[in-house]
Amino acid sequence: MQKIPEKFIVGFDEAGRGPLAGPVYASAVILPENFPVEILSDSKKISEKKRKNAEIIIKENACFGISFVNHDEIDKINILQASLLAMKKAFIKMMEMFPEWYEKNFNMKCNLSSCKFEGIADGTFSPDLDFFCRHEPKADGKYPQVMAASILAKTSRDDFMIEMDRIYPEYGYAKHKGYPTKAHKEACQKYGPSEIQRLSFKY
Repeated sequence: MQKIPEKFIVGFDEAGRGPLAGPVYASAVILPENFPVEILSDSKKISEKKRKNAEIIIKENACFGISFVNHDEIDKINILQASLLAMKKAFIKMMEMFPEWYEKNFNMKCNLSSCKFEGIADGTFSPDLDFFCRHEPKADGKYPQVMAASILAKTSRDDFMIEMDRIYPEYGYAKHKGYPTKAHKEACQKYGPSEIQRLSFKY
């Protein structure tokens, strides 16, 4: 049986701040003590195959939440605020599974009022939560919890954009995932914005 930590460290990261289309995704992750951290890395620096394999192991062992803010909301509140909101929503999702995950890992009922949390967010801002959450640039390459959150956010968003490619094949979303590539910009100029385009972004 694992030892109950004094504080549960929650890693936060997002995927999709730079694209011209689609939502921004975020994830919140707590890893168990015995998690195989050697499978983790910054999601941008490992292959799609390794990300998908890591995603399976993270979901089997970690306590996690994944959420998103769509393109319309991004246009209304800006991409930074949307990213932070997605992180906050991901934490709320994570907490829905926390009691069950706690009982599975520690073999006892969860007394939520006795649990303390501390967050680490990748970047230069932190989500607005009722516990201490610090931010650090390139945290997704240093802290396992943030690496795991980075992987879940990216794989979830990539899956969404691949699905959108089936609906809007002329935009090539499966290839560039909505990022501002030459092909994506040319498609927008030729066909106009798709239904998931961020209209507040420059093309």
